[in-house]
Order: sequence, then structure tokens, then C-alpha cells
Amino acid sequence: MADRILVTGVTGFIGSHMVKELVKQNYEVYGLMRYATNRNPVLMKDFLEGATLINCDVSDYISVREALKRANPDTVVHLAALSPVRDSFEKPFPYVYTNIIGTMNIAYSILELPDFQNRKMVYASTAEVYGIQDKYPSKEDSVLNPVSPYANTKAMTDVQLRMMSRVYKLNATVMRCTNSYGRKIDTSFFVEYLVNTMLKGEKVYIGAPESLREYMYVSDHVGAYLKAIAKKGVSGEAFNASAGNAISNKDLAYKIAGMLDFDVEKIVLGKYPPNYPLRPIESDQPCIALDHTKMGKVMGWKPEVSLDSGLERTIKFWSGKLGV
Repeated sequence: MADRILVTGVTGFIGSHMVKELVKQNYEVYGLMRYATNRNPVLMKDFLEGATLINCDVSDYISVREALKRANPDTVVHLAALSPVRDSFEKPFPYVYTNIIGTMNIAYSILELPDFQNRKMVYASTAEVYGIQDKYPSKEDSVLNPVSPYANTKAMTDVQLRMMSRVYKLNATVMRCTNSYGRKIDTSFFVEYLVNTMLKGEKVYIGAPESLREYMYVSDHVGAYLKAIAKKGVSGEAFNASAGNAISNKDLAYKIAGMLDFDVEKIVLGKYPPNYPLRPIESDQPCIALDHTKMGKVMGWKPEVSLDSGLERTIKFWSGKLGV
């Protein structure tokens, strides 16, 4: 009989792709989805087909506890979160309710299930928990130094779950993944913003042109989680998953411009797009780059999609969708 896997955040970017791949691999998949009147389920149909969806608000303990009892999962992949970093500075409290309280609700509800030690929780932390470091790339034993309300909620739950693994014997594995791309709906994240704006021939704004980031294609991101789901004996441990392709925001913009034959005179350096949420200058991270050696040694995972190949796939998709 196939393992039962419960995925939270199934309408999100990684969650939707995760569900599709798990169904393909014949897992019995359940997904938690918060009811919203403005959500169009038709947009997600291709990703969520084959999964049993349960309406649940992760910030409500009773709702979470009843959902987990219904699904009775062997593994919970907890992806649900508020993630836009800049919004967290102006609206920190929703991040606390969703990211901290929501994660604790999931973890403590697992503890209430029968034989909970034999169940597994795979948690989506983030590369953002490392914040500003003295040395790069960051390793799993680096001191967490978050510099945004979002990153702080993730660092707190990262530590909380690893504590619960020691103290309560919760079988939790923490995943710290770098930036991902390959979205099919949302254009607000950096790669998708660059591709869509350039395809439309509009001005592109690069607020922090020299900042270095890594970009991992969605299939590699999902692949890392699949390895974590299958791996035994890693309770209480954290793992970095990254592409190892750190590139400045400016150079990434010029790379995509070259692939699209976009006029580089329309690239505005040192300015954010109009009405872009403000971020305190003290929180700007000059680099987010991770060492994924541990993930390779312990789980046999490595990124397979190069930056050029992933960008080509992303450009092809959005070109088709926009009809350009």
C-alpha cells in the first residue's frame, strides 16, 4: 500500500508541483488548502488532480488537528507559509500567525497521532535564515542570523522543530532551500518578473544590482524534498539545497536580456519598481549562497538543471502564455 503523504500549502508554487510529482509516483496524497473566496481552483486543477484536498487554516489548532486525524499521514510535508520578504516588514503579525503558530500547530498535532515516532515531518525552512554571514557559502552549522521578520519566523520554527526532535522525539527534517523559479502563475518573484517584463518590452528595475543570489529550478527543488521524504535516520537535522550558481541581480538581468534580445538601455539599476514594498537598508543581504555538500553526501541529491537551461524553460513557457 502506498504511503500517505499530507502536503500543506498545496496552492503555492512548490506545494502544487510537489503534489503533482507525488501523485505521479503513486503516493496517496492529501493536501491542506485554506478556503479563500478569491481563489480560482481551475488554475490549480492540473497540479492538484489526484490529491484529496482538505480545507484547513494552519493558524487554527483545532482545524489542523482534525485535518491530520482525517488524513492520518505517514509523512507531512509542511510548505504552507507567508513568504514575500519585503511585505513582512510592514505586516509582521500575519507572518507570526501563519509561519510560527501554523508550524507549531502542525508539529503538535503530529504528536497527537498514534505511533507518531514512526511518522515523518519534512519542514520548509529557507536560506533566508542565515541572514548576513561573514563567510559564504553558508553551511548547516552556521549561526542563524535572520534580518527580516519573515526570516525570523522561519529561524524560530527551524530551531523549534529541531528541539522537538530531541525532546519530544518528533521525527522532523528541516530543509533550507535557496531561491526557486519556474512559476506558471505568479510573476512577482525575481526571475519571473524579469522574464515577463522583458517579454512585454517594459522597463526593468534592479534595486540591488550587486547582491548575489542562487536560483534553483522547480524540479530540483521538488527533487530535494522527495529525497528528504524517502531518507530515514535524519530526524532533527537540517539540510541545505541550492543550485551552486550564485549570480548578481544585475548579471542575471543582463543574461536574460541577452536570451531575449532585450534592449539593456531599459534596465534601470539601483531602483526598485514603482510602489515596491520598502525594505530597511540594514537588512539588505549582499549574498545568499548555500553549501549543499551535506545534502549530496547524506541523501545523494544534487541539482540537475543548469541556470541557462532553467531560464530557457521559463522563457519558453511565458512566451507561450503571453503569445509573444
